[in-house]
Amino acid sequence: MFMAYIPPPTYLPFRGIQGKVAELRLELNSGSKKDKNFTSKKIALKKIVANMTMSNNDMVALFPDIIGCMSIQSLEIKKMCFLFLVNYARMRPEIAVKAIPVLELDMEDPNPLVRALALRTMSYIHVREFVEATVPIVKHLLRDADPYVRKTAAFCVAKLYDHDRHMVEASDLIERLNGLLRDDNPTVVASALASLMDIWERSDAIKLTIDYSNASKMVAILPDCSEWGQTYILEALMSYVPQESGEALLLAERIAPRLSHSNSAVVLTCIRVILYLMNYIADQKQISALCRKLSPPLVTLLAKGPEVQYLALRNALLILQRRPEVLRNDIRVFFCKYNDPIYVKVTKLELIFMLATEKNIDEVLTELREYATEIDVHFVRKAVRAIGKLAIKIEPAAKQCINLLLELVATKITYIVQEATVVIRNIFRKYPNQYESIIGTLCEHLDSLDEPEAKAAMVWVIGQYASRIENSEALLEDFLYSFAEEPVEVQLALLTATVKLFIQRPTKGQELVPRVLKWATEETDNPDLRDRAYMYWRLLSTDMEAAKRIVMGEKPAITAESERLDPVTLEEMCLNVGTLATVYLKPVQTVFRNARPRRLIESPALQRQEGQSVPAGSLSQFGMGGQPADFDPRTSRPDPNAEGQYPHMAQAVSDADEYFASQMGGMRVQEHGDSFGGDSGNVSSGYVVNQYAPQMVYQPAQGVPNGDLLL
Repeated sequence: MFMAYIPPPTYLPFRGIQGKVAELRLELNSGSKKDKNFTSKKIALKKIVANMTMSNNDMVALFPDIIGCMSIQSLEIKKMCFLFLVNYARMRPEIAVKAIPVLELDMEDPNPLVRALALRTMSYIHVREFVEATVPIVKHLLRDADPYVRKTAAFCVAKLYDHDRHMVEASDLIERLNGLLRDDNPTVVASALASLMDIWERSDAIKLTIDYSNASKMVAILPDCSEWGQTYILEALMSYVPQESGEALLLAERIAPRLSHSNSAVVLTCIRVILYLMNYIADQKQISALCRKLSPPLVTLLAKGPEVQYLALRNALLILQRRPEVLRNDIRVFFCKYNDPIYVKVTKLELIFMLATEKNIDEVLTELREYATEIDVHFVRKAVRAIGKLAIKIEPAAKQCINLLLELVATKITYIVQEATVVIRNIFRKYPNQYESIIGTLCEHLDSLDEPEAKAAMVWVIGQYASRIENSEALLEDFLYSFAEEPVEVQLALLTATVKLFIQRPTKGQELVPRVLKWATEETDNPDLRDRAYMYWRLLSTDMEAAKRIVMGEKPAITAESERLDPVTLEEMCLNVGTLATVYLKPVQTVFRNARPRRLIESPALQRQEGQSVPAGSLSQFGMGGQPADFDPRTSRPDPNAEGQYPHMAQAVSDADEYFASQMGGMRVQEHGDSFGGDSGNVSSGYVVNQYAPQMVYQPAQGVPNGDLLL
């Protein structure tokens, strides 16, 4: 059987970029009248969006055709056309402006989804003509009959402020946004709050004010909001400054049910607000009760994915420094699992160290012994260092910790020996003349030391206790063979140790000192090493007794608390619980340069802890609005004979929720008004963004340089 021969074509058409655009244009403009669902146009638009997603800027040639498709009454087509418009408007603004009439027409569409989509698209585009055209439209749609459109319009105000803040400040958009805070739809109220908070974060000339009445009404709508709406409202509560201790306590009790929410963001934001309100609560027993409520949600977050676990653990480090009673009895939940990522394990190790006490030290050391036999070298090093720090932190357990360290040193594993050497040096400083009997054990493992920190630690031990080590000069001479090749850290330690040897045992060190001083002054390029050598040389040649008092003088006591955050930084960190800055354990402005710093605002109810900073002459920026006349939930006072408990607190919380829920239910949306839920007239503004009000800016101190809090 023979097959027919087909000659190859003399021309194979090649479809270039222009051919592809022309083909898509043809598909976009095709379609018969029978295609009532615009199937062919949808297929063509999907191809265009796919090319656009792959950064194919040649699709911009289809701009006029896309604008022509925007008028088609199909929500799916409009979404794809608007996506194209947002993506390419800044590349071809002269063509993009032709879409403004179509968008304005869509904002009159009877379908609220179309109105909201058109408004959202228009506010996304950072082109002058679009921004100017959006302002009057947003003013109109802020009073739209549909809550979804009002919610979208509220977010658009924040977008416009990002595009052109002067235009927004010159208009009455911020005042209209304040009007949405009296909306009868909780989602709209939450969106307006989110927009106002975003504007406040971006501006130094805008002031945010919330009084107790308005804060209570915001709490009343929490159960009716979505999870992100709840986050917005809780975030806004951070701008409320309690004027009485009862206010702070009642609000903290009312938002406490949010701690059991399934969304991690809601839980962490709620924890942040409660920690903030605790600063204004005077009764320590009530603070302890609130701290006990914070423990279960933090533990629950540890059952989520490793990323959420890590965020919860880093925030727990801060919370424990500020409120040690939180998680006090929950140390076992922080024991590491075999499948935990290394970053989770290391953070858990820090928490175990913070929660370790004399009562649970046996359990903790048993766990740390297991960690020291892990495969991960980095984690093993951290575990060994934690054992040494526990010896410094808990004095009655020091002997127990040292015995465990010696047990680990006996394994002769290099990195364990080196870490043990470093921490034992600190133990010697903490407990002078108590545990020097183990120096001989350390000297048996000198060959295992090859890291600068471990070498410097061992050299320090030899120099400090040269009079007790029989062959101290021989040990130092072994280290001095490689003096020129050692890092500066080790060279400085060798220089000081040699001088200490000479002071304690002049006959043994008289040959080493001149040699080392000559190396350090004549054969080194490091100015620190050279200056220290000259200082020692002059000191030794002037007065030996003075040299002994200076070089061998009493050292300051070393403590395990030396690496805690300073009070000012800790205060700011606790006001940012749940944010990215707490992962770095650094002030917000060192992570996000343009972020607004936070601090505790002075008020009659503020309870300053020991060590906290008090700004001189600071006054509250937040005024008190009108309080409800017929009922004040704060009138529930503690019973002095009730062991510090509030016997009527549950009833007060219930009454407050019922009262403010009824207040929210009776509110109407008005075009002009003074306060969130307040009456119009002469009532002072309750929740207001005030333009051009000066802001006091606080510059926080630097955090821990490497982001590690303890270990």
